[in-house]
Amino acid sequence: MPNNLPTPLLDGRRAARDRRNLGWGAVGLSVAGALAGLTVAPPDAVQGQAQRLMYLHVPAAWTAYLAFFTVLVSSGAYLIWADPRWDRAARAAAEIGLGATAVTFAAGTVWGRATWGVWWAWDPRIVSTIVLFLVYAAQVTLRWSESDPHRGARYAAWLGAAGFVTVPVVHFSVVWWRSLHQQATVLAPSVNPPIDTIMLASLLLCTAAASVTAAWLFLRRLAVLEDRAGVHAAVPDAVPAGRR
Repeated sequence: MPNNLPTPLLDGRRAARDRRNLGWGAVGLSVAGALAGLTVAPPDAVQGQAQRLMYLHVPAAWTAYLAFFTVLVSSGAYLIWADPRWDRAARAAAEIGLGATAVTFAAGTVWGRATWGVWWAWDPRIVSTIVLFLVYAAQVTLRWSESDPHRGARYAAWLGAAGFVTVPVVHFSVVWWRSLHQQATVLAPSVNPPIDTIMLASLLLCTAAASVTAAWLFLRRLAVLEDRAGVHAAVPDAVPAGRR
């Protein structure tokens, strides 16, 4: 499969404009989410102001899950079709997922210090999150360990697909093992979610902001990877001067 074919999302006259619009949308949602989480939503009755870290911690974790699911799909597609566009998508998504995981861990560490009184605990979710980070860090670097780019990409694709098993382990670790972390709140099995309505709306807004920001970063990173691979977008046919 030739590697000089552009990704459809990055090709065409409107692609650059659509990316800019997506970026502005990410900025707007992020500002709205920050205002909602910091000023509109009330503080937690037990944890106080420290609970506001939830509006960063939870959306970052969701973004990491979403990114690693994209790695799973892209890696599987590369193993089937050997199209380098899928490898570039898997690489971009993995890098975003690693960044989101780092933000999740950092925010969670500060939150844990404020609520548990310690920076670190041998908690199953904390440990499994570190394992997840190491797996996808290896997935990103594995393609560089081989002199044959295709073989390195295949190894990375296998690890990217198999490594997704760590995502449900992280998510359900608080259910399967004794953990300091609280269990699901928004998706808790109850008639009414045990969370204040304004808190829930703020959390959903911040999650939307994180998702749109991740989508924008994904497209930007793909564009960089395509440029490095020597990929050039198709140039539309010139419009005759008399029709301009």
